[in-house]
Amino acid sequence: MTSERFPISVEFFPPKTPEGAAKLRTVRQALYAVRPEFCSVTYGAGGSTQEGTFSTVREILAEGMEAASHFSCIGATRATVRAQLQELQAMGVRRLVALRGDLPSGFGGGSGGVPADFTYASDLVAFIRAETGDAFRIEVAAYPEAHPQARSPEADLQAFAAKMRAGADAAITQYFFNADAYFRFVDEVRALGIEAPVVPGIMPITGSTQLLRFSDACGAEIPRWIRLRLQAYGDDAASIRAFGLDVVGDLCTRLAEGGAPGLHFYTMNQSAPTLALLERIGHGA
Repeated sequence: MTSERFPISVEFFPPKTPEGAAKLRTVRQALYAVRPEFCSVTYGAGGSTQEGTFSTVREILAEGMEAASHFSCIGATRATVRAQLQELQAMGVRRLVALRGDLPSGFGGGSGGVPADFTYASDLVAFIRAETGDAFRIEVAAYPEAHPQARSPEADLQAFAAKMRAGADAAITQYFFNADAYFRFVDEVRALGIEAPVVPGIMPITGSTQLLRFSDACGAEIPRWIRLRLQAYGDDAASIRAFGLDVVGDLCTRLAEGGAPGLHFYTMNQSAPTLALLERIGHGA
């Protein structure tokens, strides 16, 4: 696969310490060499990392790159969202990743005092469009293997369709390791008349324990053969990295050759794993 002009994007989380912020600056500079279309920055439960998110977004913009701020709405009010949208516009942000988000720690599943101005991500998308028109390009989340809290795959598909019809421009998927799940999801989306880009989210495999924990928590399926190989490697970090590069590199190639509109890399604030994958698929600096 030669993909010099194939669109890629990268995702970071806001660092919690000055040392983490300094490290992330170095990571970003290394990744800018492969010319990402934009860099997204995540947002904690209930907006708990908003200050760190906005600070990182400001730095990326100052470095001359396009930044997409994650933006969640659970526990938010129309007034707070309106103010945050105004702040982002003033910063020069032109992209948002609009999410329902997770409840902040300490809130139960009931109303529990959580503001209910926004119940679903589609409510947030509609509000952003009503408030700001076309000021932002809005990305939303997609789940090729179904959201872990969805009542059924069909209910999850309809929830996704609602987000797109509310005004989203494109979608970025949860990471996955089964290309067939992605292609099937896109076929189902197209059958509903939705033609917007659905960009696969890519998680480099750099270790076993953290990946298994993340995947169990977010509903990303690790095929049994991959799980068994990772477990068999134990603490052999070099073998895990080499195996991960093969598996995820092949996945990226298949997705690109199958018509995916781009690839979005979950960097985990590291540059080397994403750069190795891009080199593997012929998208070097």
